[in-house]
Amino acid sequence: MNELDHIFQNNLDWVDSIRANDGDFFKKLAEQQTPDYLWIGCSDSRVPANQLMGLLPGDVFVHRNIANMVVHADFNALAVIQFAVEYLKVKHIIVCGHYLCGGVKCALSQDRFGVIDSWLRHIKDVAYLHRDELDQLEGREKENRLCELNAIQQAQHVCESPPVRDAWERGQEISVHAWIYGIADGKINKLQPPIMSADQVRK
Repeated sequence: MNELDHIFQNNLDWVDSIRANDGDFFKKLAEQQTPDYLWIGCSDSRVPANQLMGLLPGDVFVHRNIANMVVHADFNALAVIQFAVEYLKVKHIIVCGHYLCGGVKCALSQDRFGVIDSWLRHIKDVAYLHRDELDQLEGREKENRLCELNAIQQAQHVCESPPVRDAWERGQEISVHAWIYGIADGKINKLQPPIMSADQVRK
């Protein structure tokens, strides 16, 4: 037996379970994509967007990278945001960080990790912005707080992105959310009220 055969069997079992509830699900899914949500999350295998929100395929447009970053020069992330906003007309953009984030933990370390160090530099910048608060914390508490602050900062970057600012200017309704997910308890928590206009964006 091929070592990946179980994945194909899992897929068939999943298809059967979906069709048991809705025989036309995949036919309808193939005809259109109309999600209300753009999820910007971490690549961590323990943070599956659809499942933890209890949503089905087709409900969430997803972008993931190390430590759920939205970097101004990352054209991959910006292209995803533009497509979601201009073509899919999503109503909510969710930046969801998570506790026990390896990227955040590495960013707090003085060790070198190779190519990823350039990416982690952005998280180090967030830590520097909040150094007075973070310097009062240690260990897991410090890591957890930086996970939260990073998600808030990346939501700010979403709000500053040209696709979102242009959408708000033309009157399109979009809410930007900063959330945190707890791997240890499976729960999502809000980090701040949603941002729904350019007037709410921190200057």
